[in-house]
Amino acid sequence: MGTTTTPAPSAVALPILADAGIDYHGDGSAEDILRWGLERYHPRITLSTSFKDGVLIHMLSQIRADFRVFALDTGRLNEETYELAEELRRRYGIQTEWIFPRHEGVEKLERGKGLFSFRDSLENRRECCYIRKVEPLSRALEGLDAWITGVRRDQGVTREGSHKIERDQVHGGIIKLNPLADWDQDRMWAYIRANKIPYNRLYDKGYTSIGCAPCTRPVPAGEDPRSGRWWWELAEHKECGIHVQDWSI
Repeated sequence: MGTTTTPAPSAVALPILADAGIDYHGDGSAEDILRWGLERYHPRITLSTSFKDGVLIHMLSQIRADFRVFALDTGRLNEETYELAEELRRRYGIQTEWIFPRHEGVEKLERGKGLFSFRDSLENRRECCYIRKVEPLSRALEGLDAWITGVRRDQGVTREGSHKIERDQVHGGIIKLNPLADWDQDRMWAYIRANKIPYNRLYDKGYTSIGCAPCTRPVPAGEDPRSGRWWWELAEHKECGIHVQDWSI
């Protein structure tokens, strides 16, 4: 195993656990939470990645080589996202479990409403996200006891209340780990540089949050990092549905 360099921790704004019934008694660091999750739930635990960077993949690789990873291929991702996925596959030897939307849903949507219906209304955008992300996620998590995400509280008002360990009631009460919940962008980039971790090249083009290509754009300096996602919507609506408890379309 390689040597990992971790920057000094940032302040924790919330308790580690969202549920006192969860049997975790560690120090709350991202590495400790991942180690606990793998020891307790492997192989019925997986990392959900959108290939923005390889921070969690790097951390997991320091714990055990056979950790599981899945990604949602919405059919509308940037080329740079696929390039990073391939670079991480080669470097860490991971076999990503790609999950795709059901083709019937995509065909019906695009034939009936065109290719950009998600820009017409919040309801239409949520419909597209449901078909391309929410429903595929449900299939990806079937039979699992836990999953790992890269959710951070600094990513917007919709994520400010994220705990580092939660129960995902939408998916049968399985455990959801958000090891980086208390990290900010500065800490992320310090870790990436210190450990020479690959990241999505779109960050070098002014992107600060990366999703589907038609729903993501660069962010001018000084603006909220999440403002480049669904820029035509209010901040409180900027979720695709995979990290909320009361999603509806």
